[in-house]
Amino acid sequence: MNFDFLEGAVDLHVHSAPDVDPRRFDDFELAREAAKARMGAILIKSHYASTVERAFLVSKVVPGICVYGGLVLNETVGGLNPEAVRVALELGAREIWMPTRSANNHRRHHGGNGGIALDAHLEATDKILALVARHNAILGTGHLSPDEGCRLIERARAAGVRKILVTHPEWSCTSYSPELQAKLAAGGDVFFERCFVSTTHRCGFTKFATIEQAIAAAGVDSTVLATDLGQPDTPAPTEGLRLYAERLRSAGFSPDDLRKMMCDNPRALLTA
Repeated sequence: MNFDFLEGAVDLHVHSAPDVDPRRFDDFELAREAAKARMGAILIKSHYASTVERAFLVSKVVPGICVYGGLVLNETVGGLNPEAVRVALELGAREIWMPTRSANNHRRHHGGNGGIALDAHLEATDKILALVARHNAILGTGHLSPDEGCRLIERARAAGVRKILVTHPEWSCTSYSPELQAKLAAGGDVFFERCFVSTTHRCGFTKFATIEQAIAAAGVDSTVLATDLGQPDTPAPTEGLRLYAERLRSAGFSPDDLRKMMCDNPRALLTA
């Protein structure tokens, strides 16, 4: 059977220009590449600003692909800022991420200090979670530590959030054990975004076997395959997604497994 890994695929984590960091493609080039590969949708991410407005305009210009945006709650947007979240969601944001590069955990991991710690902003966090729940959007854990992530998930569930996406749980900065992933997945509302970039020099060359073991522990039903690509020195996002799928297929995951992880699960998370 000739299986097209990318047909209908949805990448919920991809970077493009304009950005502070160098990017391989701008928004329009990225969308055209995805459309050419017959993908179903992409979600553009920026560490520094909302991508919601950009995604809206790209969708108007590039046919054959759905383009979505979101907001990362780093210091450049006021950190854990409920008003910024409200506006982004009202404009159509599909995902709200907790802090990434401004997270205290991220800074400590890279030898720095300071940054945003979740426990110091619980009132604002709860307001944000209520907004995410009201709009039925995806809550991304960003670069919080696993301990912070688990506390966030508990509060999110209490607030009525039903789409929780753990951001690259195999990266050393945000590493969740397979046992913890299995425990969180049992609730049915937590998904794990396993990013191809984790296997590259950008994130310490995480072994594919580590990802394969985590999928086996938490299950295909809770896994989302994404790339987190867009850097000039990594594969193009469509190429990376195809390489990812081919590697997992060679490890024994079936075409149906891949379809669920690349198409069905991320598409269900995008549904408003």
